[in-house]
Amino acid sequence: MKSMKKLLIVTALGLASCASLAAPHQENTVRIAAPFEIKGADPALSGDILLRMDVVETLVEVDAHAEPIPALAASWQVSDDGLRWQFVLRDNVRFHDGSPLNAQAVVKSLNTARSKAGLLDKTPISDISGEGQVVTIRLREPFTPLLSVLAESRSQILALSSWDQQGNITQIIGSGPFMLTGFQPPQSLAVKRFEDYWGKKPQIAAASYLSSGRAETRALLADSGDADYVFNLDAASRQRLARKPTLQIPAIPVPRTLMLKLNLGDPLLAELPVREAISMAIDRNAMAMAVLRYPGAATQLFPQNMGEWHNAALQPLQYQPERAAQHLKQAGWQAGSDGVLTRNGQRLSVTLLTFPDRPELPLMAMVIQQQLRKVGIEVKINSTNASEIPAQHHSGQLQMALFSRNFALTPDPTGTLLQDYAENGGDWGAMNWHPAGFSAALHTLTQSTDSAARAQARVLITTALQQELPVIPIAWYQQSAAINSQLKDVALDPFERHFGLRNMHWEP
Repeated sequence: MKSMKKLLIVTALGLASCASLAAPHQENTVRIAAPFEIKGADPALSGDILLRMDVVETLVEVDAHAEPIPALAASWQVSDDGLRWQFVLRDNVRFHDGSPLNAQAVVKSLNTARSKAGLLDKTPISDISGEGQVVTIRLREPFTPLLSVLAESRSQILALSSWDQQGNITQIIGSGPFMLTGFQPPQSLAVKRFEDYWGKKPQIAAASYLSSGRAETRALLADSGDADYVFNLDAASRQRLARKPTLQIPAIPVPRTLMLKLNLGDPLLAELPVREAISMAIDRNAMAMAVLRYPGAATQLFPQNMGEWHNAALQPLQYQPERAAQHLKQAGWQAGSDGVLTRNGQRLSVTLLTFPDRPELPLMAMVIQQQLRKVGIEVKINSTNASEIPAQHHSGQLQMALFSRNFALTPDPTGTLLQDYAENGGDWGAMNWHPAGFSAALHTLTQSTDSAARAQARVLITTALQQELPVIPIAWYQQSAAINSQLKDVALDPFERHFGLRNMHWEP
């Protein structure tokens, strides 16, 4: 891989179209289809796909309980004041270009990551340095989620030859059990087994990935046998494909919540009674069973599988349409001639943004539109590109958005909360919401090691979110896939970090 031109060549395993994905696969290639677009070579944009495909690795991995475990870092230690972390790198690790893993490559990768928007740039790092096989990270203040941030996909470690002299990434050279053989953003990539991998050698010889945003297309690929591993199925396709003996349809709960994001700076949504009415007008149980086809109604933001973040003491969110109507009436809203509520000549009408990459979202949006109409709230749906939600967040134009948020972007959800609920809000979190004590509670979670103080901070955070509803939880997720029955030892990752290529194998 001498240049990006060579990197962008679609090889025999490349996937420029569904037709190439459907071609007879060589060397028992595992053909994967999922909705995630490849946004470019920059880890800040496509690090999640490269991590899922086991091309790149991070210093830290996580076990089944979301606890940090060694990866490229064999061990680490932290000073008593929490300001200096030292990581000892594994010996005998080589990148895909044959160069050795060393402190220089790690420092370059992490400093590049922290120069861009993400989690590392929100971490109070004063300096990253290293020599030989030891990397030192110095902090301005203690930051307990550091290991989680270093496990996040944007903290991936690349070989020094990945950059040109101007600091631009021209090649993606990782250290994972698979190396790139084809790369064509935004649609496809291909990998083959890296024979000099430092860890357990995978049995799979090669794999390919196709980004397919339409759920119907992904389901057809699974149904026809033109893909071996189809990720993220809509409910109807899941039930239909489950009847095929050539497919296995695993599903697991994941720490992901489907929610409404509200702009509390919008005059229509600034008042708590209106937000409460929106929440009470939504029949979560009926929606989950009709659209998702499993009992996933969200009674609070964090699902039960998130352990200490699920606050069992909270009053659960419930379907109470009569009470919703009463809230709106008491706030001065009266039905107009067409049934839409008005006050002082203004209609209670909002635009809801969503996107079709997750097939359930447009359906959920239509149901929400119908249910809110029953209490006099008019909802206009704009099903567009997912990028419109952060774009309108920053422009201030957004009123409501419907999407799902993965709280396991880092093993400790504190990292995600720092992105979404900091003082200035976040693309996929709060907008114009500044509750008393919330930032201090987040600060406690990033600095304190005292279990009682951390528990109290989580209670404050979860209670504020439940009571003030800057986002309105709708449903908790299960993740599903359609997998070729001849493909064995395939396990869905509850943290959605890996497709599991390194562990799967073909039936003999």
